[in-house]
Amino acid sequence: MAQSTSSPFLTSPSLFIGGLISLIFVALALLSFFWTPHDALSVDILARLKPISTTYWLGTDQYGRDLFSMIMLGARNSIAVALVAVGIGILLGVPLGTWAAAKGGWLDEAFMRTGDFIFAFPALISAIMITALLGPGAINAIIAIGIFNIPVFARLSRGAALGLWTRDFILAARLSGKNAAHITWEHILPNIANLLIVQGTIQFSLGILAEASLSYVGLGTQPPMPSWGKMLFEAQTMMAFAPQLAIIPGLAIILTVLGLNLLGDGLRDWLDPKTTRKQEGDLLS
Repeated sequence: MAQSTSSPFLTSPSLFIGGLISLIFVALALLSFFWTPHDALSVDILARLKPISTTYWLGTDQYGRDLFSMIMLGARNSIAVALVAVGIGILLGVPLGTWAAAKGGWLDEAFMRTGDFIFAFPALISAIMITALLGPGAINAIIAIGIFNIPVFARLSRGAALGLWTRDFILAARLSGKNAAHITWEHILPNIANLLIVQGTIQFSLGILAEASLSYVGLGTQPPMPSWGKMLFEAQTMMAFAPQLAIIPGLAIILTVLGLNLLGDGLRDWLDPKTTRKQEGDLLS
């Protein structure tokens, strides 16, 4: 029987649902650069606490700002902060991890102990401490979240690379005269890319949570720029008579994180050779 050529998005519900949710929020974030239903920064007291309508798709807040427009700008800020922070972790952590795996010795040991020291502090507490020292703002939030991402990707890439350095094809590459840097670029990185992609989606979702948490305590994105965490903070005094002000940004955070986690699970199942072979066997049987 011929092998199925179905798209992985059709055969994996997690990949499809997670990708769809993530795509929606990314699309909203990108669209916010060009268009929003209303000016999210415009205060209109006469339009305060308006219900959902054709004019205000998600209603307005206590200052008369359109909630849907604020969600769009909040998506832009959260995704941008998390994306750059994860990028910092990958660009700095992966080279450090693969270099430590290639060199070994006391440098590797010193590197690992430094990573253990960073992991001794909870990520959110570390981010709060760093932003408190550097000052509030989106840039400092990126730095704080990115610093914690560096040892995450370094340890992952080091562990995966160590397992590959003992393989026969790596030994053959060494016997052919290739140096450690050449082997890492040609053979190690392509073989650990799937792990890095999956971990990247996980850290992306954690970055969005961290950004929302920092904004909630006033250390992340600063007013007047909307942020999901800041929206939650401002809504806590309005819960008795306007709970939608907290429910809407809370749902945005939950759905985004859920979508990224489902996307990560789907990518892990798709990129894992064992899972792929099992799925192919099921299709052929």
